[in-house]
Amino acid sequence: MVERKSFSQAAERLGVTQPAVSLQVRALERRLGTQLLDRSGRRVEPTEAGLRLYRGAQRLLALEEQVVAEVALGGAEELAGSFEIGASTGPGGIVLSQLLCEFQSAHPALHVTLWVFDTQTIVERVAARALELGVVGAARRHRGVAFEPFFRDPVVLVCPPGHRFAGRTVALDELRAEGLIVMQEGAGVRQLLEDELRRGGARLRDLGVRIELGLQESVLSAVRGGYGVTFISRRSVEADLAAGTLAEARVEGLELERNVYLVRATGRVETRAARAFLDFARRRLA
Repeated sequence: MVERKSFSQAAERLGVTQPAVSLQVRALERRLGTQLLDRSGRRVEPTEAGLRLYRGAQRLLALEEQVVAEVALGGAEELAGSFEIGASTGPGGIVLSQLLCEFQSAHPALHVTLWVFDTQTIVERVAARALELGVVGAARRHRGVAFEPFFRDPVVLVCPPGHRFAGRTVALDELRAEGLIVMQEGAGVRQLLEDELRRGGARLRDLGVRIELGLQESVLSAVRGGYGVTFISRRSVEADLAAGTLAEARVEGLELERNVYLVRATGRVETRAARAFLDFARRRLA
């Protein structure tokens, strides 16, 4: 009506009768509680309210075309917008942060955010759909999420260079005489250690744990400072081992290697950014 200025011409354009157009306009005016068209002159003109409605409808039609075009393009369009992922401190500290930086460099229009918490918090945030994906060091049972193996991660005992454990294989009993430092409850490495000890008939508290220092960086800082030894993801200390700022040891009877898991909310549809990142990460980690 706004474009044709005539009920008859609008009806012809739509392929309906003129009374049908009049009925639709009146029904719309009743619904909105305001007059949309000025019928007093030779031509039908929109009122102020009618013009606002027309402009809004044009924007909606343009948006519809844009959305349809984006869906039709599928993977052909460059990634843009935002992508948020969470990780526990082990995989998040080194491995995932480097992967995300490389991935973002390949997709400069995409804003990437990495949230780092302990394993339990990441699982809860994914379940609540506050995060699309999580990468964690242990598969905790939780309703509403699904886990799948992402990559393998060996866990090693590290100590200061020059420590009597450096480069050795030590007995479990020897740990009792040392200052074993552990991460807080909820950390994936700690859960792996507790599970392996339990299978061997031992408990973490049997090792004389003297210090619990939150998460990965706090524990590593204490070990670098010479205050004890700790179990840690080997991937997270590769640079320290290569530089000689930390040394590695093995423990008899403990073969600590874990799956690092991808965690998703059950039934959540994967975004293009998430799918592209996982494809990229799996190629890099292979």
